[in-house]
Formats: sequence, C-alpha cells, structure tokens
Amino acid sequence: MNRLGEETSPYLRQHAENPVDWYPWSDAALARARDEDKPILLSVGYSACHWCHVMAHESFEDSGTAEVMNRHFINIKVDREERPDLDKVYQLAHQLLTQRAGGWPLTVFLDPQTLLPFFAGTYFPRSPRFNLPGFADLLLRIDQVYRTQRDALGEQGERLSEALLKLDPTGIAAQGLEDAKLLETARDQLAAGFDAAEGGFGTAPKFPMPSSIERVLRHWAYSDRAGNRDGDALDMAMTTLTKIARGGIYDHVGGGFCRYSTDRHWEIPHFEKMLYDNGSLLGLYADALALGDDSLFEAAVRETADWIRRDMQHPEGGYFSALDADSEGEEGKYYLWRRDAVKRLLTDDEYLLVATLYGLDKPANFEGRWNLRRGDAWRAVLDRLGFEPETGGSLLASAKAKLLAERDTRVPPARDDKVLTAWNGLAIRGMAKAAVRLDEPEWLNSAQRAADFVRENLWDGEHLTATWRDSVGKYRGYLDDYANMLEGLIELLSAAWRDVDAAFAKDLADTMIRQFYDPGDNGFFFTAHDQEALIHRPKPTLDESMPSGNGTAACALITLGHLFADTRYLDAADGTLRALRGAVEQYPAGHCTLLSAVEVSARAPEQVIVRGPADALDAWLRVAREGYRPWRRVFGVPDDCVGAPDYLPGRVDGDDRSALVAFVCRGLQCSPPIDSLDEFTRIVS
Repeated sequence: MNRLGEETSPYLRQHAENPVDWYPWSDAALARARDEDKPILLSVGYSACHWCHVMAHESFEDSGTAEVMNRHFINIKVDREERPDLDKVYQLAHQLLTQRAGGWPLTVFLDPQTLLPFFAGTYFPRSPRFNLPGFADLLLRIDQVYRTQRDALGEQGERLSEALLKLDPTGIAAQGLEDAKLLETARDQLAAGFDAAEGGFGTAPKFPMPSSIERVLRHWAYSDRAGNRDGDALDMAMTTLTKIARGGIYDHVGGGFCRYSTDRHWEIPHFEKMLYDNGSLLGLYADALALGDDSLFEAAVRETADWIRRDMQHPEGGYFSALDADSEGEEGKYYLWRRDAVKRLLTDDEYLLVATLYGLDKPANFEGRWNLRRGDAWRAVLDRLGFEPETGGSLLASAKAKLLAERDTRVPPARDDKVLTAWNGLAIRGMAKAAVRLDEPEWLNSAQRAADFVRENLWDGEHLTATWRDSVGKYRGYLDDYANMLEGLIELLSAAWRDVDAAFAKDLADTMIRQFYDPGDNGFFFTAHDQEALIHRPKPTLDESMPSGNGTAACALITLGHLFADTRYLDAADGTLRALRGAVEQYPAGHCTLLSAVEVSARAPEQVIVRGPADALDAWLRVAREGYRPWRRVFGVPDDCVGAPDYLPGRVDGDDRSALVAFVCRGLQCSPPIDSLDEFTRIVS
C-alpha cells in the first residue's frame, strides 16, 4: 500500500495498491520534491474515466514502469473532482505548453521549486503507439532533460508564468458592443457550429453542452417576447434535445445521460454517467416541456429523475458523483445487449416493438452487441407496426421493466460515492425544476433532502466543504460550490418555499462575496482569499464541462438581490458583468452562462411573488409558471414563514386569513397588491 489508502476519494483509493509510490497533493510531497530536487510527476484523473483506467493498468500497475517513476520522480495523484483548482490550473498550463486542449488523465511534470510545469500530456501508452512514446521511455527522457537543461527549463517556466499572468479576464478591454448585438453574436456563433442533421454543436466527439442549448432556447424565448420570433434558434435547441434523447448517449433502460458521444450521431457514448451532466440536462428538458407536451422529453425527465433517486442518492440525502464507464474491466459492458438475449426475455410483441424502436432489427453497433438507440419517432414506429398508442405504451413499459430487471443481475459499473457540493447544486436545481414541471412531489422531496444534507454535513456556518464521503468532509469549497448550491437553493425556493433554504441561500451569497469577490478588479476568483496559493488564481468565465462559476454567481445574485431587495447582491453581480465584459465579447458563444446574466440584467427580470396560506398557493402559482419564460422567477411565500422578504406585507389581526395577495415586479418596480385570481391571470399571462 502506498499513501493513498486512507484517502476519501474512490479514485485515489483505486491506486492505493499500485507499486508506484504515490502521494496525494500535500505539503509532505512538495517538501520531499524540493529536498531531493526531483521533478514532480502529477497525474490527474477521476474514478469514472476510461482512459485513466487504461493508463493505470498499462503503466501504474506495471512494476517496471513504477520503478522508473519511483527512482526519478515524486509522484502525486489528484482526483480532479476533489481538487478542481489544481485541475483548472494545470489543464490551462497544458494548453499553453502544447497548444492543444487537455483532458484526462492529465500527465504533467513540475519543477519542484516553482511547481511550474515543463512538460505536459494526457494519456501515454506503456509501449509506443498512437504516435505516442512509451511511458517508461518518456520518463527517462524527461529525467535526462531535467538534469541537463535546467537553465532552458527555467526560462521556459518564466515565460509560462508571464503567460498565466496575462490571462486575467478583467484585463481584457471591452469593445463596447451593445447587449443586443452581443447576444445575437453568440447565437450566430453557435449556429455556425450547429449540426443541422444530427443536432449538437461541433463534430465528434460530441458533448451535450447544456449551457449552449439553453442559450439558443433563451434567445428564442426573448425574440418571441419581442415579436421577432427566431425559429432557427428554437430548432437548434429542439433538434439537439430530440437527437440526444433518442441517441445511444441516453440510457433507454435505466434513465440518465452518458458524458459524451464518440460519434456525430449520438449513437455510441463514452459510457460514464456524471451527476453534473444529468442535473443540467434534467432541468433543460423540464424547461423544454414548458413549450408543450412531448412524450420523448417527458420520458427522459421521468427516467432520469428516477435514476438519480434510485442509484445516485445517499440514504441520508446527498447525491453521489458518478458511475464508471467500465464494468468487469470492459467499457460499456453493463449497458450492451445481444439480440437473442433480449428476444428470450420478452414476448413476441414486446420484442417486435423494442427491436424496431431501438435498432435491434439493424446490424450490431458496438463490437457485436447493441447499444440501444432510437432512430425514429415513436408515432412512426407505432404506425409501422400497427399498434395503438395505448397498446404500444403498455408493451414498451413492460419490456423496459424486464430489461432493467435483467440488467440489475449484471455486475454494475463502480459508483463514485463521494458527495460533491457543486454537483449537488446542479442536481438539486434540475430535480426541483422537473418536480414543478411534472408535479412530482417525491422529486422535490429528493432535492430538499439533498440540500439538507449539504447544509448539515458540508456547511459549518462559515465555510462550505467541497467533498464528503464516509462521514468525512474535505477541502474548502470553491466558487462552483457556492454558486451552484446558491442556484439550487433558489430553484428550491421557487418550487416550495422553506425558511431554512432562504436563510442558507443568503448565508452562501454573503460568504461567496466575502471570500471570493475581488474588491479591486471585481469578479469572482475560483479559490477563496485564504485558500492554498497555486501558480495561477483563475477567474473562470468560460463554460466548460460545468457552467462558469462567475456566470452562475451573477445569475444567482441578480435573482437573490431582487427577491430580498438587497443591493449588495445586485452590485456584486453588476461588478462581475462589467469586469468580465471584455472576455465575453472576445468569444460570446463560450460564455453562455454569463450571457444569461447579461440578458436578465439588461432586459428587466420579472419576479412573481404570491403570499397567502400554504395550501392555497398552488392555483395561483400554476398560472404564473405556464410557458417558458426565462426572465421570470415565481415564488410562493406562505403566511407562516418567518424568512419572507422584508418588503412583503405581513398579516395583522382582522385580515382575511384565506385571502391571497400577489406582486409582479419587473426590474425595480413592483405592482400594487393583486388579490384577484382573474386579474393576476391577466397580468402574468
């Protein structure tokens, strides 16, 4: 056993029995590297990563390779999900050194004195292939360069340090684009990369990119509101959502979305399932259902919400992080089917429907087996087979239940059962949105339990903790933890007001501004003012695998500022948008979350607040929630709550306790109290 056996991270513990003398990132590891003047081999990955497993099996479990690593390097293993600060910094350094995007596993060699990288890559094979050197040979060459070319490496490190300093987004001058032009430019840039035939943006591999889909959907909604409906923007969103929900990237048996598709057609995924993807997509499909009924989208929402509750929720409430891509050492094995096995499980009519709907009547699409995907619309399949909708729905439900029961007998992929605060925030938001849209109180209860878990286990009244496992919390929270949890809590308040959520939201907002906001240049740092100093302190602006922390923070603070009439929150959001405007203008399509904050700030956000007896709020709230209106937030505040916004009138003796009153606020102006449902309906419709 090396030093990873006592870590909480499942990923680090996967490497605890490697012959490599691994350290976690720690003062002890860095001190030893300095004292022995050995370069640091930093390996960053995560538990569900297929190529991380491949490199581990090929190199880190190989005694010969491990001997070279141990002799020449201090070896540090990092879980990128526990230490996103390290991952962000060294992924950025990799990009600067190689002029290519990084990925996982990330393999970086650091100068022990400065911690600046002098060589970086991702996966390296044990023996030369894929135009890559064998890993052991590479290690020997790097050791030789480190010993013989120290001056050149030092100069390279200085240049890299200077390049990192220039990456401060607040130093980019704004061009002065008007808000409307900025939003239109983002829409046009996304349209230029849109795959009109298959949906999605860019080419293979294809990622769902929820922030980009949401941007074009919001663009359509605002254009429709202004009377110049952008049908092409709506088509980009709906085509992409349809193709993803039909594709093999979606688990048609058990629910949930895989991380990305290896092909243009969404047919063969990289089979890992991440909580952050599923939380974001769940909320996005719930929003799409606000445009009208859609059986495909509704099934994706219901099955994904059920999967999160069934497979991804800790008994005490928090949501787990991920499911591995591999099972029994083989990628995707858990999800693949053989035609004969499916036929044996199902009745003739069930099989006919499943085979036609999911492609079993076509050639195998993954190494002699089938990864299920839908090629045609549900109605077209029913018409082809001559089934009535009710009959077809019954057959499909019974067939999927049998397939799921059979799949449950297989060896499942490993589950990363740590609870990450930032990812829980995204999942809470998605579950709350879905619960409201489809009127599923059990989903709302699931989201509330997750929020309670975070508050009780990862919040000490002054700081959030980033990760929790086996009753142990580790690492001070990062910007994403605060911003995503804040958004999740706001969505919970919109779904069903609880004073405890309102108080927690304000505490998080206050702490986030105090600990992460830059009082000099504005905007939020990814790490707190008193967290470990690394070679670079980023202010994240771009949407990556998760939405930008600055964008999420700005959106949440705008809502919270208007809800509680607190200008501190509005000022922090406004300062962030002004400080980062130049970066957004450089590439609008990469800043979709920040653009949502620009959009709602520039176009007068709308808040609808209904006050009255808790059991009488629903009829009014349903009216206000109709349709897709991204500029509107709806809150029902019960009479008996004690954490209501101060400006709301309270009840006094003599008031009609059964009466409701509503306020519609646009920007900083609120309507007079509205006490008639008919009048309320007229105003909000």
